[in-house]
Amino acid sequence: MKKRHVRAIAVFGIAVFALTGARGSGGGGCDNHSSSGSSSSSNSNHGSDNDSTSGGTSGGSLPGGSSSADKAARDVTIDECKYDPATKNLVARVTVKNDGAMDYDYNVTMKFTGAAGGSVVPATAIKTGIAVAAGSSAQAELSTPYPGTGDGSEYTKCEVSRASRF
Repeated sequence: MKKRHVRAIAVFGIAVFALTGARGSGGGGCDNHSSSGSSSSSNSNHGSDNDSTSGGTSGGSLPGGSSSADKAARDVTIDECKYDPATKNLVARVTVKNDGAMDYDYNVTMKFTGAAGGSVVPATAIKTGIAVAAGSSAQAELSTPYPGTGDGSEYTKCEVSRASRF
């Protein structure tokens, strides 16, 4: 074999070794979600628990099981969902309950919709920075301008479309 072939094989071997897990973690890659080693288990409860989810509703089970992405939406309960004629806004009042051992700030996105199969254009309200101390709850109001010209009665449902905490 020529010297350049040996060199090419050595470079290729080093590249394969680096890409497939030189750390001995059962596989390399770039996603930083290895299943072994102390680093994956030590970062599960640090101060930045940026859990987020979408598609959840209050008071029921959420798709996707009990992953950390569902925790923030489960902490949000919808207390009231209505059209406010005084402000001409769609309004949702929520309670955010933090059963954890750490303080969190929550961001909640509420989706206002109508009856299934209706022609209502969904409206969205966002509330950020809802501070909830560990072991307590906080109430918040999410509102968005009413996009229609009627009395708001076509908006019959609101749901948490996204929630995160950090």
